[in-house]
Parts: sequence; C-alpha cells; structure tokens
Amino acid sequence: MQWEQLLSLKRQGDINKRLRTEQDETRLGFEVDYDRVIFSSAFRSLQDKTQVIPLSKTSFVHTRLTHSLEVSVVGRSLGRTVGKAILEKHPQLQTVHGHHFNDFGAIVAAAALAHDIGNPPFGHSGEKAIGDYFQNGNGNRFKARLSDSEFQDLIDYEGNANGFKILTESKQGVEGGLRLSFATLGAFIKYPKESLPKKPTKHIADKKYGVFQSEIPFFTEVATELGLQPRAKGTSISYCRHPLAYLVEAADDICYTIIDFEDGINLGLIEEEVALEYLINLVKDTINREKYNSLKKASDRLAYLRSLAINTLITEASGIFLHHEEQIRSGDFSEALLDKSKFKAQIDDILKISIEKIYKSNEVIEKEIAGYTILSTLLDTYTTAFENHLNNRARHYDKLILKEFDGMLDNKASEYEYLMECCNYISRLTDGNALQIFQKIKGNL
Repeated sequence: MQWEQLLSLKRQGDINKRLRTEQDETRLGFEVDYDRVIFSSAFRSLQDKTQVIPLSKTSFVHTRLTHSLEVSVVGRSLGRTVGKAILEKHPQLQTVHGHHFNDFGAIVAAAALAHDIGNPPFGHSGEKAIGDYFQNGNGNRFKARLSDSEFQDLIDYEGNANGFKILTESKQGVEGGLRLSFATLGAFIKYPKESLPKKPTKHIADKKYGVFQSEIPFFTEVATELGLQPRAKGTSISYCRHPLAYLVEAADDICYTIIDFEDGINLGLIEEEVALEYLINLVKDTINREKYNSLKKASDRLAYLRSLAINTLITEASGIFLHHEEQIRSGDFSEALLDKSKFKAQIDDILKISIEKIYKSNEVIEKEIAGYTILSTLLDTYTTAFENHLNNRARHYDKLILKEFDGMLDNKASEYEYLMECCNYISRLTDGNALQIFQKIKGNL
C-alpha cells in the first residue's frame, strides 16, 4: 500500500480527482472532515451516551462525546508525530504531492472523532442486547428469511459497522452521508471486513467486522481507491487496514485505559492511593518527583499523572508505528500498537483494575440489565410494526410506531433493509431517548 493513494482526498460522488496541491490551506479537505463530523446530529447524540456508566447522574463522568473529543486530540498528536517522520522518509509526498505533516494529524483526528458515532445506547452492552434479541430472542424468527451474512450482521451487531453506515449512507436530500474524504473513512475502519467469516485469523483486523452487507459496494469502492490490499480468499470481503487506523485505535486505547481509570477514581470505585500507585508504575521513567511531591491535593496529583501517562503512551505508540511502518503498509503487522509496548504489563494492570472495579461494579451491571430490557422492547415493537407493514396488515398502532420512517415506507426495501433501518434508528437514540420511548411504549407518560 502506498501513501500517495492512502492519503486520497476523494469524496463519495466525485468525478474529478482532488489534488493536494490545489487545496485551500484555510479549509483543507481533511480538516473539513472534522467539521462535518462535529456538526452532525449523530455526533451530538454522543453527549447522552454511555462511556463508563449508563444513565449516570454524575456530571463529571465522561460521555461518549467527551471521550471522542479526547480521543481526537490524542489522535491528532499521534498523526502529526508520525506524519513528520513519514514525510522525511518519503519526501516526494511533500515535494511532489504537496502533503504536510498536519495532514496526517487531521485525518487521524477526524476518524478518531467519529470512532464511536455508530455505538447504540448503553455502550457495548447495547450492541450485545441487539445481537441477543436476534440470536436468542423474538428476533430469531427472521433467521430463515435472511442470508447467513445478513443474519450475522444482526446477531453480532457491530457499532463500528454502524458508524460506517451513518457516515456514508445516503438519505433523502443528503447524498453520500457526510461525504468524508476516503482517507478519513479508511482510517476510521478498524476492521475492514464483512461479518462472515467470524474471526478467521488472530490478526487484529479480524477481531470484529466493520461493514454491513448493505454498505459493501461503497466500502469496496473506498478500499480500491485507497489501494488497500485484499486479505480474504474466495468470495468474502476483507482488506488490510489503512495504516492510520492503527493510530486511531491507539488513541482510543490510550484514552479509555487512562481516563476510564480516572473516572473510576472520581466515582469512588477505585481507591485513590491504589490508583496513583498504578499510574506511577506507568510513568516512573519520566515523572518529576519534586513536582509530584509538591502537589498537595490528590486530584492535582492524579491530573499530573494522567497527563504524563497520556504523553508517555503517545510517544510510545508513534515510535512503534514508525518502527514497523513498512510492515504495516504491507499488511503484515497483526497486533494493536500498544500490544507491542514496553508498558504492556502496566497497561494490563490498569485495565484489570478497571474491569474489576468499574465495568463489573453493581451500578454498571444494574443499568446494563435495564438497557437489555429497554432495547429488546424497542426492537420487538419496531420490527413487529415493520413486519406487519410488509405483510399489509399494519394496525393503527403500527402506523403510529412507524411515523419516524415515513420516507422509507413507500419504497420496496427488502426485509433485511427494514431490519437494519430499525437497528440504525435505535442505535442513534441516546440513553435518555431510549428510556423515554420505552416508557411511552409501556404507557408511562
């Protein structure tokens, strides 16, 4: 894979080639990508979506929106650091094509900003709740009416694939979704494959999937334009990652490792002194002991260690990327960047504490259980209404339920498309919206 192709400025629907040398430096295309994501309704909805604790009443706790903003900042730093070194190694990218090191930062920042845009309400448990409804719940009735791959999209519902759908799907009056550059879309897709076969190898790109059946044609167009190397044998769709997707992943890994941990401390789920000790282990080579000891408040000491830890891991991740740059571009690098880190043991220790003290806390588990009930009820209500509409036996109640889908009801969509539209609609709801609709369905006004 070649950087000249990987940095494509092309957008969905373009006829003429976009050249970097002809870009307006005050409104660079990659920076426009960032603006389009941040002004989108799908991004705004992240302000009321779970990062750590669903439906939290604590204003300090990170939402998906604040998490995404922080990941984009870390991603920008990673991209710029890597971009500067890549231009030194491949000077033609600047001298011939006009690229600047900030281009890399802008691409990674935009993709990182959007990385959680497809997540349903209630965090990763929301994905599991949707999948469980179709695998083990009333949604299993659709299995015989769908292809294996279509059904796999539902039982293994994936926020990453839904994010690609949201960013690229044409709606009435909105052709091509947000029309992001192909470079940014490539960096966004951490798992450039369809849902089947599931985890065919231990390669990091096969950990999950990143595209629904409905988006495969455009996904293939993006991959071809970027020169992504095909990985799959036979008829399944799978490509090597865009190299910058490794940086988006690293930015996310850095933020949720350190900042979720910090949330756990501020919520009282992790003891302060224990937490500070774990963070010190991560930054012991760079900590200024005199400065640290001069900080009287535990919150100030925590903020200092958090900043130092993030900076340490940015330096580490960018160094690993540059050391393996050729291997990454050839598609032979099979791990997340931080899996190669000399700090992996310290990172694993922090994640272990977060899992035990935060993700498995009573507050999180109780609200995840509520999320399962809420989402399965919404899915049952909407899929039944669509099913009745398809079979020309829609009740007045079904018509009321489908009011939000007026534009789609007149076309001849397949059952798979109707089901994906249901899931996509529910995935765009905030935690609070989902709860409100659930209460209305139950008659609690």
